[in-house]
Amino acid sequence: MNDTQSTGLSRRTLLQAAGATAAAYSLIGAAAGTARADDTPGAPDKLVVYPIPSGVPTNSSYSVKARVAGGEWQTVPVYRARAKQIDANTGSGPVFNSSVATFDFRGTVEVAVTSAKGTIGTARIRPLSYDTDFTVDGATVSFTLTEPRNLSIEVDGDIFNNLQLHANPIESKRCDPDDPDVIYFGPGLHKTTDGVVKVPSGKTVYLAGGAVLTSRVEFHEVENARLLGRGVIYNSANGVLVEYSENIEIDGIMVLNPSSGYAATIGQSKQVTIRDFHSYSHGQWGDGIDVFSSEDVLIDNVWMRNADDCIAIYAHRWEYYGDCRNITVRNSTLWADVAHPINVGTHGNTDKPETIENLVFSNIDILDHREPQMNYQGCIALNPGDSNLVKNVRAQDIRVDDFRWGQLINMRVMFNKSYNTSVGRGIDGVFIRNMTYTGTHANPSIMVGYDADHAINNVTFQNLVINGKFIGNGMKKPGWYTFTDMMPAYANEHVLNTRWLNSTEATSSDAPKITSPEKATATKNQVFNHLITASALPTKFGAEGLPKGLDIDTDTGLISGTARDNVGTFTVTVSATNSVGTATQDVTLTIEHA
Repeated sequence: MNDTQSTGLSRRTLLQAAGATAAAYSLIGAAAGTARADDTPGAPDKLVVYPIPSGVPTNSSYSVKARVAGGEWQTVPVYRARAKQIDANTGSGPVFNSSVATFDFRGTVEVAVTSAKGTIGTARIRPLSYDTDFTVDGATVSFTLTEPRNLSIEVDGDIFNNLQLHANPIESKRCDPDDPDVIYFGPGLHKTTDGVVKVPSGKTVYLAGGAVLTSRVEFHEVENARLLGRGVIYNSANGVLVEYSENIEIDGIMVLNPSSGYAATIGQSKQVTIRDFHSYSHGQWGDGIDVFSSEDVLIDNVWMRNADDCIAIYAHRWEYYGDCRNITVRNSTLWADVAHPINVGTHGNTDKPETIENLVFSNIDILDHREPQMNYQGCIALNPGDSNLVKNVRAQDIRVDDFRWGQLINMRVMFNKSYNTSVGRGIDGVFIRNMTYTGTHANPSIMVGYDADHAINNVTFQNLVINGKFIGNGMKKPGWYTFTDMMPAYANEHVLNTRWLNSTEATSSDAPKITSPEKATATKNQVFNHLITASALPTKFGAEGLPKGLDIDTDTGLISGTARDNVGTFTVTVSATNSVGTATQDVTLTIEHA
């Protein structure tokens, strides 16, 4: 039996009924009401601030206040996060204290951030792509938000002693603590004796705002289960583990300063959605979200500041086996204090080669990348080893700030003997569209095939802009220079069929052909992801006849959401379009009972 401790609130006991996996959790919390939306259109402006429980470290470098227009100022508590920098001469390095504040709001909110150091010389708010308007008055940075934002407020150029602010939407999936299908953690500090909360099939773990849990949340061989709330997983050995599971939803949680491991691990699982997830790490191999041998995964609107890879996508490792496909990462901000913001392909199965395919990275801000080791550089790194084949990768609308140390892109077919037992099979089909980098710290990018049999094929850059300069057809350059010289980048003789297009050039001489399956199955009231894929580099997608609760992202081709319609079979017409034409395909979508 697990014990859960908290302070200042009445005690609740919830017995989760789950057959052979039943366990008792002793819980504390205030009623949050039944699961319901609280974001009605036209409702008045609203601000919700959550306490930090006693015993959880806070930081005093900044004080934060917020209010709705004309309302009273509310104090927003500030967590202490940790961030690390590696000393290139020793391999070790200092750990810095940083600050994290979070609140929920609807409508318009005014924010005031005051530095404990006193008068501010310079300030900036990132991502720069948001172009957040702010004022500085003495020691205070003030600004107004009208939509949810994840921001870094940086004073006098300090990127460690900064304030990270998560201004979230009003929570729409609050749970009732008396619901027998909910494992409820109310405001307060919670721990379990074995350091793990195991989630049974059909159950929801709910961390209310102000709840801090010092245990890993584990989905092992389960289905139709969720982790929701505005709470924090703090100082746990790993944050969230999803393995051998299906139909898993993680929404609104922050993983802060894990003592070891990754913020979230997805291993050999299907239909997983991670949304509005925030992560901070400072330990060795402190990755953000790692995906192994999994299918139909959506990572949406996450903020990752990590001491290793922010997003890593692999095939086999440990006891996870199989291909990895249909992974979408979108609307997110990545900050790698060590290693890669995005890393693909390192681990696989030499004895039974695997494929990593259909990866989409869309609408991403990369705030930093710092990696002294040449083997591990690249804001986007596609590095198949272990006989992996990486194919059909789309990276679009990627904005990269002036990172500290590394490369913009690293594509290599590898045999890294520290991690691999064989060379990767190759890279085939990469579409990098609307990528911008502004800065001076990038080493030349690298694109290197291993040999003629382990090559990089069919890489297309469209509208690549570096320091305001377009790199591609129509640019001014000496005739004897290559596009890689202008980037700058190095590509060897095993990189074949590379193209450099402007923003209006045709991506193909052929119309698309749909390559994704003609059948898909969703579970009613569970998250669902179906990625439309097509040949000939389409730039827009569509879907008609979708059941209630599902939508199409026309930029990525992802059909996602929660199936709300009645159980049955639906015919959905999907489409993919490029400048030459449009392809359509009927998809038979079946909605089943949980």
